[in-house]
Amino acid sequence: MHTSKHLTSFIQLRRSTRDHLPHIQLPIRDHFRQTIISLIRAAMAESEADQSEKTITTAIGLRKTAPYWYPYTTMAKMRWLGRELLEVVSTEFRDRSMEYYRYALESGVTTVNGKIAKPETILKDGDRIENVVHRHEPPVTSRPVKILHQDHEREFIVVDKPGSIPVHASGRYYKNTLIEILVNEFSFEKVYPINRLDRLTSGLMIIPLSPDRARELQTEFVAGTVQKEYVARCKGRFPDEEVVCEEPLLTVDRQMGLNIVHPEGKPAKTIFNLIRYDANTDSSIVRCRPLTGRSHQLRVHLQFLGHPIANDPIYSEERIWGKNIGKGGIDITPSEERSAPAPPDHLQSQVEGMGNPESLSKDQTSMESAQGAPKTSKLLPRETGEDIGLGSPVPLSKEAVGVITRLRNMKDEDEDWSRWRDVIFRAKGALSPSNLTVKPPPPQNRRKRGGKGEFTAGGNSVRTASNTASGAATPTEPTDTTMPVSTPDASLVSSSVATPTSSEAATPAAAVVDQPPQLTTEEALEKISLMEPLPDPNTVVESEHLYCPECYLPLHPDPKPEKLYIFLHALKYTTSLGAFETEMPEWAAEGFEWDRS
Repeated sequence: MHTSKHLTSFIQLRRSTRDHLPHIQLPIRDHFRQTIISLIRAAMAESEADQSEKTITTAIGLRKTAPYWYPYTTMAKMRWLGRELLEVVSTEFRDRSMEYYRYALESGVTTVNGKIAKPETILKDGDRIENVVHRHEPPVTSRPVKILHQDHEREFIVVDKPGSIPVHASGRYYKNTLIEILVNEFSFEKVYPINRLDRLTSGLMIIPLSPDRARELQTEFVAGTVQKEYVARCKGRFPDEEVVCEEPLLTVDRQMGLNIVHPEGKPAKTIFNLIRYDANTDSSIVRCRPLTGRSHQLRVHLQFLGHPIANDPIYSEERIWGKNIGKGGIDITPSEERSAPAPPDHLQSQVEGMGNPESLSKDQTSMESAQGAPKTSKLLPRETGEDIGLGSPVPLSKEAVGVITRLRNMKDEDEDWSRWRDVIFRAKGALSPSNLTVKPPPPQNRRKRGGKGEFTAGGNSVRTASNTASGAATPTEPTDTTMPVSTPDASLVSSSVATPTSSEAATPAAAVVDQPPQLTTEEALEKISLMEPLPDPNTVVESEHLYCPECYLPLHPDPKPEKLYIFLHALKYTTSLGAFETEMPEWAAEGFEWDRS
């Protein structure tokens, strides 16, 4: 049996071998059973401290963390209230397909206030959503976090954050975040960041070590008395004279984190000064002094001025914005034009043969007809493209919709179009993770907003329909053929996958509520033959096309380290605590060149 200690054992496969993957031979039940046993032993025997041993550094400068199970809880956000759970999940997250998210919810492993939730569950104020996720954290740079200054008496530290590491846990990131690194690797009991740098931005941060110091420093940031200086490398020759940009900024797509210049946005002001122009790369080193602290302020203001950050994957990308790359802003005339998501050309045949994983209407109709109660299919916003702009505070223009669509498609392409090749195993019976139970929620007046849940030993986190109908919380009996599965980054959804079995081995029908039509054993075997599971679920994988053996997430190739950050660095902060400054980043040096492919 493989163990989590074998993390230095990598599987390195190239895209050229994709068509020559070995098929899994029958019988496959033994393989799945061993994987389950490995999972249970890891979940029950390893403590939180052991998880840090699964973080490694690769030879090409990446910091990687092995996938791990994580019990997650969150409170319903304001924008979720009054909406169906499936609609919320499918619009908030895009790393898995619509088909996956619906099937995960129908598996009965997501709960709201301790009771099994269905896709059509309406979220209300105060609702607590719980599930267990299988996190696949993306690699970050292996460059270390630097402690530049530590003041025990005044309770704060000053750090130099590398680009690619987010400050707070969000989306797919948890262990590879600045807060977790400071707590787990620098032994700080708790830290209280009051301002955050973008994940892609490097540089200086002043971090309080107590709530009182955090409140005092937060007051300074809100009052605008903190002086901030950044340095950026942008495209083209920046003007020699000082440039002041005061264009208002608006977030129009929360999912993609996209901001634009818009008259309905928040006021923003930045002062720019040229440091040096580099004719060899046709780029300029520019000093930036933001007088406000809006999201992506420097990146969007530089784009508006026609000098976007040279390696910015969003605001400097011609494939997204066109040849003008957003100079002078984009058209803001409202438009109702939308279109349903379409698969890439090379996956069109797969979608035609196996069905569109981004469209549920056809499957819903067939399911309802089979149940003898045909109804009109309800198309969700993501199926029609109406999710674009759903969270925007203003109506979007045709140009803005096009920008968001192209940005989404480019992200999908970078991740090898994983949501379009999602693999769903619909084994017979209800699906539930074995021996992973999340503690029930506390009374409503003592609930916290989000955060990490806790496992309890033994049992099963899913309750049968008969139990939930009576309000009981008795777990079902686990079987030896179930395997937990969950989306690695979505905060709400988890699922589990079962080995294709005969009807005699299926879970009793009493535990199934409104299950969709199941795949036959032959169909499931045909799908499983397209992938190559790994023998050890704790193995850190370097691969371009394998699936996770636990949750069947299509795995992505490792990025190049130089693609993990942008040329934007927080250089100097001046506060009541003093003035603090880092060294200039290496990319600001004269004669620096980078991979522009």
